[in-house]
Amino acid sequence: MFIKIIHAVILRSEATKNLKKFLKEILHPINRVQNDHNMLVIYSWILLIFMFTTFSGLAQPQFSEIAVKPGAFSRMGFGARGIGMGNALSAVTTGNLVSYYNPALIVYQEGNSFQTSYSFLSLDRSLNFLNFTKRFDFYSSKDTSAEPRSTAGFTLGIINSGVSNIDGRDNQGLQTGDLSTSENQFFLGVANRFSKKFSIGINAKFYYYKLYEDISSTSVGLDIGALYRINDQFKASVMISDINSKYEWNTADIYGQEGTTTEDKFPVLLKIGIGYQNKETGIVAGIDFENSNAGTNVVRLGIEYNIFEGLYLRGGADQFDLSNQDRPAKPALGFSYFRGFGDIVIGVDYAFMVEQYSPQDRHIIGLNVNF
Repeated sequence: MFIKIIHAVILRSEATKNLKKFLKEILHPINRVQNDHNMLVIYSWILLIFMFTTFSGLAQPQFSEIAVKPGAFSRMGFGARGIGMGNALSAVTTGNLVSYYNPALIVYQEGNSFQTSYSFLSLDRSLNFLNFTKRFDFYSSKDTSAEPRSTAGFTLGIINSGVSNIDGRDNQGLQTGDLSTSENQFFLGVANRFSKKFSIGINAKFYYYKLYEDISSTSVGLDIGALYRINDQFKASVMISDINSKYEWNTADIYGQEGTTTEDKFPVLLKIGIGYQNKETGIVAGIDFENSNAGTNVVRLGIEYNIFEGLYLRGGADQFDLSNQDRPAKPALGFSYFRGFGDIVIGVDYAFMVEQYSPQDRHIIGLNVNF
């Protein structure tokens, strides 16, 4: 039934033909994975990523409605690992997991995971991440097998962004001091695995935007996600994001009777994903297709390779828009290194992502603690 729902969603998309062709090309190198062909798969994906980026960047981009929608900071990704894999993690069930990509994933978290990341961005912007994820296994007193009766999980996280050093001026053009903005998303995700194959999760999000002096806005939104385990290697996911998320602005505190009340709605995102894992070769890969009510049909892809114990290399591409070929994709590369200290495993993450309309590209560093 779950697969039929996913199939029906794809059939309704305007980009069905392109997506089917794209999926076929992407999954082809994965299906060829054998013991001696690991690097061939890596090279195939990296070549594909940079082909998308090169061809997308040749033309003058046309207008994209989603670019002027509120909450842009919340659509940039989460952490060094996610950004390094092109944010294609909605069906990836290994490594450190966070409900940002799909709340149904967190039932697959191994142990307790704490992660934080800091981004180096141009134009006095900031973007920071903090998350804790934990899984709970419930066993039946009547069942002596090692398998849990059910599995639940929860995650807490924060995304903080802002712009500082804004030059403030009065009506005469005189400096009044530096201004800054702060935009934040606080989220709580819960999930339950109802069987070995199927899990559902819900993500509650609270937004707080401090724009200027007495002008601020808050909002509450929801994400709903599901994950289906096809077999040991492939998973499929579906997720709806930012249900009811919006900013409401009231400028009466500054302009008095001339103040106005306005409402800015977040775009609602529908995401379908496929995740792949091969434990023998150490390869994890994901591909996501995201449709929004702002007229976008975005494909994301990413791959991760466990080159040897504790070291992971990854690459990906984000924002390949099938509805707007002039919109350039954003390729990314990254790595992680983990080392155990008794019962604690500490890891360091790094990701690099191209940002075409900025004087500098993105650099994200992260710290992970698993216990």
